[in-house]
Amino acid sequence: MNHPHQIKIPATYMRGGTSKGVFFKLQDLPESAQQPGAARDRLLLRVLGSPDPYGKQIDGLGNASSSTSKAVILARSTRPGHDVDYWFGQVSIDKPLVDWSGNCGNLSAAVGPCAIHMGLIDAARIPQSGTAAIRIWQANIGKTIVAHVPITDGQVQETGDFDLDGVAFAAAEVALEFINPAAAEDGAGGAMFPTGRVVDELDVPGVGRFAATLINAGIPTVFLNAQDLGYTGTELQADINTNPQDLARLEAIRAHGALRMGLIQNLAQASTRQHTPKIAFVAPPADYTTSSGKQVKAADIDLLVRALSMGQLHHAMMGTAAVAIGTAAAIPGTLVHLAAGGGTRNAVVFGHPSGTLRVGAEAVQVGGHWQVTKALMSRSARILMEGWVRVPADSF
Repeated sequence: MNHPHQIKIPATYMRGGTSKGVFFKLQDLPESAQQPGAARDRLLLRVLGSPDPYGKQIDGLGNASSSTSKAVILARSTRPGHDVDYWFGQVSIDKPLVDWSGNCGNLSAAVGPCAIHMGLIDAARIPQSGTAAIRIWQANIGKTIVAHVPITDGQVQETGDFDLDGVAFAAAEVALEFINPAAAEDGAGGAMFPTGRVVDELDVPGVGRFAATLINAGIPTVFLNAQDLGYTGTELQADINTNPQDLARLEAIRAHGALRMGLIQNLAQASTRQHTPKIAFVAPPADYTTSSGKQVKAADIDLLVRALSMGQLHHAMMGTAAVAIGTAAAIPGTLVHLAAGGGTRNAVVFGHPSGTLRVGAEAVQVGGHWQVTKALMSRSARILMEGWVRVPADSF
């Protein structure tokens, strides 16, 4: 029996923040995968090694976690005032699913550096030394991100002394601005607060009733109080991910949150929309020990946050969820704002399983509605490998 040969596709493997992904230039993809659709999804699934019933992605570049099963496609932007268009695909590990419904804030830090490396940015935009402000069009959600990429001798500066909890080695800092990260808060569907309220009650049959802040900023997110779930907010991955009952309960709450936010039309659709919304729980500050053994003191943080991604407690914090945290913390009455102690604030430092993260947001009230002009945070990025990925020619 004859079997097809493998083909090779130019690709760059990068870390961005606390995530890793395979980056492609749009024009380098096979013609059938240059447009959204089944062929593109099948290609990315095969590159990452999904679906894998063993959950390991051994036959691909995924590393068996939501943080490492990601794909990015970049192209020169056709949108005025932008340098690069950026599409993000969250690749399921055990299902034949690529979720395009949201962004990855961590990999957003790698988009600017990768676009420069791929030659997608005009040379005139790159200083000999200093910082290049790369304007990114996030095509999944229709938002602008500005990445401030450090440049030395005309090249991206990747090494440095910026420490990021959840990443073992220091690197150069990439400051990110998420411009107008929330939907317009006009009380209509798709607004920053889709229900028009900063706190709702979710009634989840067979599970319970929970106070929840449902917010669309950075990424649609369902925030809960840790105490209402029987948690402290100091949990690490093993405390949640080894308990199938807890995971099922949280997924049921997430599904009902998605329905209330208008992201799905019925509960069954939640299983095909795993990337959004995120679900997170918050608590007031407390001392705890991180996954690396580092001690975090309550006095050094404003609140505790734990978040789930693709059905598992995240090892650190998703960048887009951090935007949601910063935005919600700036708006009085949200569960995030209350957990942080209330008051007026334009930035918070929160504790997550790997350490701490500072995120800022500029929020103003206009005509009785909240608007967020930008959210700010810093990550780092580094090329891990470049060359070609190989996939069987009949895999897409």
